[in-house]
Amino acid sequence: MNSIQIQIPSLSENIRIVESFIDNAKEKFSLNDDIYGNIMIAVTESVNNAIVHGNRKDSRKNVTLQLKVDDNILNFTITDEGEGFNFNQLPDPTSPENLDKPGGRGIFLMKHLCDEVSFQDEGRAVILTFYLN
Repeated sequence: MNSIQIQIPSLSENIRIVESFIDNAKEKFSLNDDIYGNIMIAVTESVNNAIVHGNRKDSRKNVTLQLKVDDNILNFTITDEGEGFNFNQLPDPTSPENLDKPGGRGIFLMKHLCDEVSFQDEGRAVILTFYLN
Protein backbone atom coordinates (compact mmCIF):
# COMPACT_ATOMS: atom_id res chain seq x y z
CA MET A 1 0.00 0.00 0.00
CA ASN A 2 1.19 3.50 -0.88
CA SER A 3 0.38 6.42 1.35
CA ILE A 4 1.15 10.14 1.09
CA GLN A 5 0.00 12.91 3.40
CA ILE A 6 0.12 16.69 3.79
CA GLN A 7 -1.06 19.03 6.52
CA ILE A 8 -2.07 22.64 5.84
CA PRO A 9 -3.14 25.56 8.02
CA SER A 10 -6.82 26.49 7.56
CA LEU A 11 -6.42 29.26 5.01
CA SER A 12 -8.42 29.26 1.77
CA GLU A 13 -5.33 30.06 -0.30
CA ASN A 14 -3.87 26.70 0.75
CA ILE A 15 -6.27 25.00 -1.69
CA ARG A 16 -3.40 25.57 -4.18
CA ILE A 17 -1.26 23.16 -2.13
CA VAL A 18 -4.06 20.59 -2.29
CA GLU A 19 -4.26 20.98 -6.08
CA SER A 20 -0.49 20.35 -6.33
CA PHE A 21 -0.87 17.29 -4.08
CA ILE A 22 -3.54 15.90 -6.45
CA ASP A 23 -1.41 16.74 -9.51
CA ASN A 24 1.48 14.81 -7.94
CA ALA A 25 -0.83 11.86 -7.23
CA LYS A 26 -2.01 11.94 -10.87
CA GLU A 27 1.60 11.58 -12.04
CA LYS A 28 2.63 9.05 -9.40
CA PHE A 29 -0.35 6.74 -9.91
CA SER A 30 -0.99 7.45 -13.64
CA LEU A 31 -4.58 8.56 -13.10
CA ASN A 32 -6.70 9.10 -16.21
CA ASP A 33 -8.25 12.49 -16.89
CA ASP A 34 -11.82 11.45 -16.06
CA ILE A 35 -11.08 10.26 -12.54
CA TYR A 36 -8.55 13.09 -12.06
CA GLY A 37 -11.26 15.71 -12.68
CA ASN A 38 -13.62 14.06 -10.20
CA ILE A 39 -10.85 13.77 -7.61
CA MET A 40 -9.80 17.41 -8.05
CA ILE A 41 -13.35 18.73 -7.54
CA ALA A 42 -14.33 16.37 -4.70
CA VAL A 43 -11.10 16.66 -2.70
CA THR A 44 -10.74 20.44 -3.01
CA GLU A 45 -14.42 20.82 -2.05
CA SER A 46 -13.88 18.60 0.98
CA VAL A 47 -10.73 20.44 2.07
CA ASN A 48 -12.53 23.76 1.62
CA ASN A 49 -15.37 22.46 3.83
CA ALA A 50 -12.80 21.43 6.45
CA ILE A 51 -11.19 24.90 6.36
CA VAL A 52 -14.43 26.93 6.36
CA HIS A 53 -16.92 24.81 8.32
CA GLY A 54 -14.70 22.48 10.34
CA ASN A 55 -11.90 24.78 11.46
CA ARG A 56 -13.85 28.04 10.94
CA LYS A 57 -10.89 29.53 9.00
CA ASP A 58 -8.74 29.41 12.17
CA SER A 59 -5.20 29.31 10.75
CA ARG A 60 -3.94 27.77 14.02
CA LYS A 61 -5.97 24.67 13.16
CA ASN A 62 -4.81 22.31 10.45
CA VAL A 63 -6.44 20.22 7.78
CA THR A 64 -4.77 16.90 7.02
CA LEU A 65 -5.09 15.28 3.61
CA GLN A 66 -3.98 11.68 3.26
CA LEU A 67 -4.07 9.48 0.19
CA LYS A 68 -3.87 5.72 0.49
CA VAL A 69 -3.64 3.62 -2.67
CA ASP A 70 -4.31 -0.09 -2.42
CA ASP A 71 -5.38 -2.56 -5.14
CA ASN A 72 -6.81 0.03 -7.56
CA ILE A 73 -8.67 1.85 -4.77
CA LEU A 74 -7.83 5.45 -3.89
CA ASN A 75 -8.86 6.65 -0.43
CA PHE A 76 -8.51 10.35 0.30
CA THR A 77 -9.01 11.14 4.00
CA ILE A 78 -9.58 14.80 4.89
CA THR A 79 -9.46 15.58 8.61
CA ASP A 80 -10.09 18.87 10.41
CA GLU A 81 -9.71 19.97 14.04
CA GLY A 82 -13.23 21.36 14.40
CA GLU A 83 -16.23 20.32 16.48
CA GLY A 84 -17.61 17.88 13.91
CA PHE A 85 -21.19 17.85 12.62
CA ASN A 86 -24.15 15.53 12.24
CA PHE A 87 -23.59 14.13 8.76
CA ASN A 88 -26.83 12.12 8.98
CA GLN A 89 -28.92 15.31 9.04
CA LEU A 90 -27.71 17.08 5.93
CA PRO A 91 -30.40 18.89 3.96
CA ASP A 92 -30.96 17.66 0.41
CA PRO A 93 -29.81 20.57 -1.81
CA THR A 94 -32.06 19.32 -4.63
CA SER A 95 -35.31 19.58 -2.67
CA PRO A 96 -37.32 22.70 -3.64
CA GLU A 97 -37.03 24.46 -0.28
CA ASN A 98 -33.22 24.23 -0.41
CA LEU A 99 -32.55 25.22 -4.02
CA ASP A 100 -31.70 28.81 -3.11
CA LYS A 101 -29.55 27.93 -0.09
CA PRO A 102 -25.80 27.95 -0.61
CA GLY A 103 -25.01 25.21 1.93
CA GLY A 104 -25.21 21.48 1.50
CA ARG A 105 -24.05 21.31 -2.10
CA GLY A 106 -20.47 20.29 -1.40
CA ILE A 107 -21.19 16.93 0.19
CA PHE A 108 -23.95 16.28 -2.35
CA LEU A 109 -21.39 16.93 -5.11
CA MET A 110 -18.80 14.68 -3.44
CA LYS A 111 -21.28 11.81 -3.27
CA HIS A 112 -21.85 12.10 -7.02
CA LEU A 113 -18.17 12.32 -7.95
CA CYS A 114 -16.81 9.61 -5.64
CA ASP A 115 -17.55 5.91 -5.57
CA GLU A 116 -17.98 6.08 -1.78
CA VAL A 117 -18.12 8.86 0.82
CA SER A 118 -17.95 8.06 4.52
CA PHE A 119 -17.59 10.15 7.65
CA GLN A 120 -15.66 9.33 10.81
CA ASP A 121 -14.82 10.94 14.13
CA GLU A 122 -18.20 12.75 14.42
CA GLY A 123 -17.75 14.34 11.01
CA ARG A 124 -14.22 15.63 11.56
CA ALA A 125 -12.91 13.16 8.97
CA VAL A 126 -14.32 12.32 5.55
CA ILE A 127 -13.07 9.48 3.36
CA LEU A 128 -13.53 9.86 -0.39
CA THR A 129 -13.10 6.57 -2.24
CA PHE A 130 -12.42 6.17 -5.96
CA TYR A 131 -12.15 2.87 -7.82
CA LEU A 132 -9.59 2.92 -10.60
CA ASN A 133 -11.34 0.53 -12.98
